[in-house]
Amino acid sequence: MSDELVFIENDVQDKDSLAWKKLCEYIDNLIVSGDDEFCPIEFLGRDLYSQIYTLPQSIAKLKKVKKIWLYGSKLKRIPPEIGEMEALEYFDPYTSYNLHWLPYEIINCQNLKDSRISTRALYGNYKFRNPFPDLSDNPVRYENSTVKCSICKKEMSYQETNQMWISLWIGTDVVPLLVNLCSENCKNKLPYPPKGHLKFPHKGGSTLIQKATQQERWEKKYKNQELTERTVEKVKDALESNSTDTEGDEGLTLDVSKLKSSKLVRKIWNK
Repeated sequence: MSDELVFIENDVQDKDSLAWKKLCEYIDNLIVSGDDEFCPIEFLGRDLYSQIYTLPQSIAKLKKVKKIWLYGSKLKRIPPEIGEMEALEYFDPYTSYNLHWLPYEIINCQNLKDSRISTRALYGNYKFRNPFPDLSDNPVRYENSTVKCSICKKEMSYQETNQMWISLWIGTDVVPLLVNLCSENCKNKLPYPPKGHLKFPHKGGSTLIQKATQQERWEKKYKNQELTERTVEKVKDALESNSTDTEGDEGLTLDVSKLKSSKLVRKIWNK
């Protein structure tokens, strides 16, 4: 796990740029046409597409869009309004390596069952445990001067909101989500995170202790297995030499006289 401090970047998008204006135009066209796929690179072209770092709040009006294609984007964040895309079924920002988290509101997309996300880039990923930015001193700010509670939708100032991280299933991936909370009561209504991730919402930061990575768990498992096999070999050697005790690895002393029978030892040995 990296100890490098991570900070959330605000004001990521130049909203006076041609790329942003074309993206807004594209969304307006989709609202009118009612098309069910959102694929901005096809409308913007690769050059303008590479200048997009977030999406407009107007995506909330894309009520008929079922699939979002954001392959290879430079996106750094998605606005909470994605939660209002009620028809959304598939979310694909694959190889968008600057997209480290999503807004909690995406869980409101009840039809979202499938996703393709570059999980190695996500905060808290089970393979790499990328560090979570500290939300205590570095709050995430969206386009408006106020923000809504992710649970009860109460509107509040950024000074009032309690922003926290929580990891939950989104489509077919476990994703770190940013939650805006107005009260302890709303915090208590958050879902329970899945196995292998922190079991509670948190503020992130360098002092946060995450669970072991997949690699670390494997190394511990095989180390324990190797130690057990060596210990059983010691037991076998002790029984064969009629010894009453034997010195195990790492200072382990095994008193063979306390074993009830050689049958028990053979049972352990066979495992």
